[in-house]
Amino acid sequence: MSRVRARELKQVWTKDHLEGYESDEVLYPGIMFNLAKERMEKTDLWKIVQRMPKGALLHAHMDAMFDLDFLIDLAFSTPGIHMTAPQPLVTERELETAPLSFRYSSTPPAESENKHSIWTPDYEPRTLIHIRKAASTFPKGGEAGFRKWLKSRCMISPEHSFNYHHGVDAIWAIFQRTFPIIGSILFYEPILRPCLRRMLAELANDGIRYVEFRISFLFEYRRQGVDTPEKDYVEFFRVLKEEIEAFKATDEGKGFYGARVIWTILRRLSNRQIIDSMKQCIIAKKAHPDMVCGFDLVGQEDQGRPLVDLLPVLFWFRKRCAEEGVDIPFFFHAGECLGDGDATDHNLFDAILLGTRRIGHGFSLYKHPLLIDLVKEKKILIECCPISNEILRLTSSIKSHPLPALLSRGVSVSLCNDDPAILGHGKNGLTHDFWQALQGLENMGLVGLATMAENSLRWSCFEDQTTEEWLSDIRQGITGSGLKAARLKDWYADFEKFCQWVVQEFAEEVVDDDGKK
Repeated sequence: MSRVRARELKQVWTKDHLEGYESDEVLYPGIMFNLAKERMEKTDLWKIVQRMPKGALLHAHMDAMFDLDFLIDLAFSTPGIHMTAPQPLVTERELETAPLSFRYSSTPPAESENKHSIWTPDYEPRTLIHIRKAASTFPKGGEAGFRKWLKSRCMISPEHSFNYHHGVDAIWAIFQRTFPIIGSILFYEPILRPCLRRMLAELANDGIRYVEFRISFLFEYRRQGVDTPEKDYVEFFRVLKEEIEAFKATDEGKGFYGARVIWTILRRLSNRQIIDSMKQCIIAKKAHPDMVCGFDLVGQEDQGRPLVDLLPVLFWFRKRCAEEGVDIPFFFHAGECLGDGDATDHNLFDAILLGTRRIGHGFSLYKHPLLIDLVKEKKILIECCPISNEILRLTSSIKSHPLPALLSRGVSVSLCNDDPAILGHGKNGLTHDFWQALQGLENMGLVGLATMAENSLRWSCFEDQTTEEWLSDIRQGITGSGLKAARLKDWYADFEKFCQWVVQEFAEEVVDDDGKK
């Protein structure tokens, strides 16, 4: 693999070796993701990494993982989908930034014909307009233009991510506007089910055997043909579990272990809103104990409330869980920032003190030698999302990412994709992030990738465990006797087969000491 990488660094990523190279094209080893994506997917290194068994995906926001074109197709083909907005969408600014949403309604589509279009000043705010009328009357190209525009409202474009001079807050403002739109389409049963089936198949095909979804529970979930949303999320979890089990029973899902959910809520909300969500989390955990595996706070750390400000509600949640007889451990986002010593950066300290089992992102951790030692001592894994960190402007490319600094200090890391659909991956899975790390970092190699894949299984929540059981399984790894050890053994067997395939497939890359094949 190192020989394949070395060859492609010269032949694919260095312009001096390319025939017909266009001088205005930006090209160099370690180039930023959006510029490298199309070219990387045609390389031998991509072919190898795609085949690699990747273990578990531990940090991914479920509503940001679905194929957007497929989601939009379902919105058009599913009966009763309507569009609504709190204001007319007329100006360029409104089309780009104004809130909008979709929802199922049993109102006949014909009733939309007599209503003013959402694209005119006469539109009555919050009126439901059938999606086909909204699309056919779209002023910039009818339905084709509407589909293109809607997709653009559900993702960060390459142009957005290139504008680093706008800063972190600017890209986060775009990022946060996408989730309510996607969620309003997704969380209707006839749309959710096929989306889940497609996504799980993509993940399994990418060599992922287990997933822990983060889901922010602010959405309204509706059963098929029902206008009113559910009062809680018990039914949502029933459908999710049903689809996961159905997928595991298929040929595609053979060997797929399943998925669980880390319950999340926005950190910027009030204490009352967060507590209400915590109560719903406990209800869901009691109804489906095998589905809920943890709790987290999400949203932009710089603009949200730091963990220290949320201590009262976090301690209340821990006490309430004990009273209800459930165990819901913390898996906090922390250090997803550029600060050094500010309130956001301090989330790293508080996440560790609160007993988090893993840290999401931990981008600023490399600046804190004491915290690095504590993370290692307490067996805390860092869920690293290099492409997300790049597109959300924490780093310019994989070359300047702190991942090597953490690995060189012996910090346990797994690679994750965070929000692949919104970030423009175009595919579900981990191959993009694995490829970026391997191609962009000289010291990574197959050993580094394999270690992070193994880590993802060692720090997975396959089952509820006490802190003592959790730490014991992590320490023992493959030498243990429980479920986690058995699945690590499965991965080792898969990895051995993968290595054999690489040797057979790319035998011509091997040269002797004289430089001959």
